[in-house]
Amino acid sequence: MENISSIEIDRPIEQVFEFTLDHTPEWSLVVVENEVLTETPDGVGSTFRVLTEDRGRKMEFQGVVTHHQPPTASSVNMVGKQFDIFAEYTFEDLGGRTRVCQRSVVTPKGFMKLVFLLIGRMVKKSSCDAADKELENLKRILES
Repeated sequence: MENISSIEIDRPIEQVFEFTLDHTPEWSLVVVENEVLTETPDGVGSTFRVLTEDRGRKMEFQGVVTHHQPPTASSVNMVGKQFDIFAEYTFEDLGGRTRVCQRSVVTPKGFMKLVFLLIGRMVKKSSCDAADKELENLKRILES
């Protein structure tokens, strides 16, 4: 399942890039912990652990940075028990403002494949709404 969301933020691209990637638990509505495990000089190959909580349900993911090009792009692969997530952020300089685009691809595993098959449309709509709300929260925090 793929989801794409975007928003414009009234802050310079460097600030938006840094805050989006380095302070995720501060703006995300589901990420409660983001721990760097290993770092590489250029970012690519760095590993991390993410803990999410949604509606009282916690999930842990092991992640690796697959692309890192400050201040315009970054992507990660996250592996979890029920599904894997590929998340890609791109940042576009709009002359002092920044457009942030988030693309994510969720790949279900095991029983979750059946769940996605049966209620995929509802899951996708819920996921799209959640991504929009997350970016709106990022904007609210950065612009306050």
